[in-house]
Amino acid sequence: MSIKRITDKVIFLMGPTASGKTELTLRLKSKFPLEIISVDSSQVYRGFDIGSAKPSKEMLDKHPHRLINLRNPSESYNVSEFIDDAKCAISEIISRGRVPILVGGSMLYFKSLLFGINDLPKADLDLRQIIEEKAEKYGWPTLHNHLKKIDPFTAEKLHPNHSNRIQRALEVYYKSGVPLSVLQTEFNKSGISEKYSVLQLGLLVNDRSVLYKRIEERFFTMIDHGLLHEVKELFARGELDLNTPASRSVGYRQLRDWCSGDLDLDGAIELGIRATRNLAKRQLTWLRKWPNLQTCDIDEKGKLLTCLELENKVSKLVSDHLLL
Repeated sequence: MSIKRITDKVIFLMGPTASGKTELTLRLKSKFPLEIISVDSSQVYRGFDIGSAKPSKEMLDKHPHRLINLRNPSESYNVSEFIDDAKCAISEIISRGRVPILVGGSMLYFKSLLFGINDLPKADLDLRQIIEEKAEKYGWPTLHNHLKKIDPFTAEKLHPNHSNRIQRALEVYYKSGVPLSVLQTEFNKSGISEKYSVLQLGLLVNDRSVLYKRIEERFFTMIDHGLLHEVKELFARGELDLNTPASRSVGYRQLRDWCSGDLDLDGAIELGIRATRNLAKRQLTWLRKWPNLQTCDIDEKGKLLTCLELENKVSKLVSDHLLL
C-alpha cells in the first residue's frame, strides 16, 4: 500500500504574551508567501483592542489577520468554533497557493487544532447564569456533590471549589442530558496533524525577568494609548459581565474591578500586570512540554525579536519547511 505524501504546508508561531510574535510574523511575511491567522482567545472580540494587543486598523488593512473581531463581547467563542473557523481559513489560503501562518499565545487552541478535541455542546450563557446563581446560594461544594450523582467520573477529578470546571460539567449535562465524561469518550473533532505538514515554532525565554519587564512596560504603554478609556466604555455598555468569557481576559478583568469600585487604579494595574506575567508563565510551561517543537530562544539582552540571529534562524526553518 502506498503512503500518501503530505504536501500542503502550515506554520504555527507560538510564544508567550509580549514576546514579539506579530513583529516577527510581519518580517516573515515580507520574505515568504504567508497569510496570517490569529490564534488569540481575546482578539476574537470586537472592542477588546488595546488590552488584547490587537493589531491596529492600519496594520490590519495592510496585513489582514483572520479570526479577529468575530464576536461581540456578550457572545461566547470556544475551542470547537475556533477549530472550524481555522480549518476553513487554512483551506482557503492553501487553495490560493499561499501558506497559512497561525500566530498567537492561546496554546489550547493550537493543541486542539493540531490534534483535535471532543465535540461538546456550545456554551449556554443563560444556563451558566442559572448555575452560578445556584452556586452563590448554596456554594460550589454543594454543586460538586450534585455533579457526583450525575457524573461521578468527572466529579472525582475536580476539587469541590473548582468552580469553572464544575460549572462546565453541569452545563454540558443540563444541555445534552449526557455526562461530560461520556461525551469526552464518544464524540470527537479531528485535528489537522494528519492532513497538513505543520511546522511548529515556539519562542522561549531563558531569563523570564526580561519578559516580565517587557510585560510591565507594555501594560503601561497600553494605558498611555487609552486602555482605561476602552475598559470604561466596555463596562458602561455592560460588556464586561463576568458571566462572559471575554470579560475574563487578562487585564480586562482586573480593570473591570476598578470600574466597579472593587479596586483602586494602582491595585488594578498591579493585579493586571501580575495576571499577565502568570499567563506568560503558563504559556512557557505549555511550550516546554510541546512535542516536535522547533524552539527559538529570545534574545537575553531584552531586545527580544530585534535579534537578527533569531530572525535568520526562524527564516531558515520556514524556508526549509516550504521546500520539503
